Amino acid sequence: MSEMLPFHGLLPQEKKAPQVSAVPYDVVNTEEAAKLAAGNPLSFLRVSRPEIELPAGTDIHSEEVYDAASENFARLCAEAPLSLDKHSHLYVYTLKMGEHIQTGLAGAVSVEDYKKDIIKKHEKTRQDKEDDRTRHLLATHSHTGPVFLTYKDLAEIDALISEISAGKPLFDFVAPDGISHRLWRASVPKSSSLAGLFRDKVPCMYIADGHHRAAAAVRAAAECRKANHRHTGKEDYNYFLAVAFPASQLRIMPYNRVVKDLNGLSPDALFAAIEKNFTLSKAESPSPAKPGEICMYINGKWQKLSPKFDTASLDVISRLDVSILQDKVLSPILGIDDPRTSKRIDFVGGIRGTGELERLVNGGKAALAFSMYPTSVAQLMDIADAGAIMPPKSTWFEPKLRDGLVCHNF
Repeated sequence: MSEMLPFHGLLPQEKKAPQVSAVPYDVVNTEEAAKLAAGNPLSFLRVSRPEIELPAGTDIHSEEVYDAASENFARLCAEAPLSLDKHSHLYVYTLKMGEHIQTGLAGAVSVEDYKKDIIKKHEKTRQDKEDDRTRHLLATHSHTGPVFLTYKDLAEIDALISEISAGKPLFDFVAPDGISHRLWRASVPKSSSLAGLFRDKVPCMYIADGHHRAAAAVRAAAECRKANHRHTGKEDYNYFLAVAFPASQLRIMPYNRVVKDLNGLSPDALFAAIEKNFTLSKAESPSPAKPGEICMYINGKWQKLSPKFDTASLDVISRLDVSILQDKVLSPILGIDDPRTSKRIDFVGGIRGTGELERLVNGGKAALAFSMYPTSVAQLMDIADAGAIMPPKSTWFEPKLRDGLVCHNF
């Protein structure tokens, strides 16, 4: 069963929370982070992307970057200030994006649960990204951004969370991107009750987003354990920060693809090759209307690809739309065998809309684009339950959890 434990949260003052909190480190590059943090000395991006305060061209994986993360975190703790709660709590976190609302529980989850696959994965991690976050964790000794988890809905957990969120929140603000963030501190008794429900009734949780953060937490815990000759297994480094949401509340957006060239083919030759496995027709919309459809933009027009084969007979991985596109179009026709490493393909999060796909193709930065139907939470869970790995860039979750609202020190 799952552990979701109360912890001593490190939080900013209520009035400073909008200034302190920031978008996740991995949704912006150095230039974008610098622009977002400009004029705001309390921005958490100065901790999560500390290279923005160093000379241009600094290697973002150099020792001075991680030293800067440690120094900036200490400065932020003093100047914001950030304060540790005296007692261990769970925290309720609500995000609102347009009409979409999702409410989750922030707590400390177990490294051992990750290793035993009680916290289930669906994505491969990259060594360089793991290395980066592990070094960042060991520099700050804090989990400053949560891993995004989901679990199968449980009415008893929903009821307790509703009780907590009926009270006055610690934080209630709208970020510059228009997303609303609210955070409540669960009382010690309610925190204990919620932890008990997870322990007794939630057999597993699933990583929705944050595989690299979770993997780095496991590695950092191993390093801390080596350095602690009195290790008991109860130390804070044995746990990492996560926010868990019931599956019914999650919103997955598509992860679209743009391809830079036609692999030496003419458009007519491309269409002929595609029509061996798909029916091509005019797309009524740039976005697919249902699973099993893919929309393609080329030469200023949207076309719909409908499989001629029985997708229901395929296994849980192969029937994903992103797998069908990869196996039937990208690899055999366009020569993109490994989308993880190919320089000829880029991925565009659904939050940018299909207009971004048109802009890239019309502007000559890509030859064609594919608009996908979003992967479902049920598919994600089925794949994780099977111990399988989803193709790269299969899911794009919105809204994103903000860094720095509550941290877990170790």
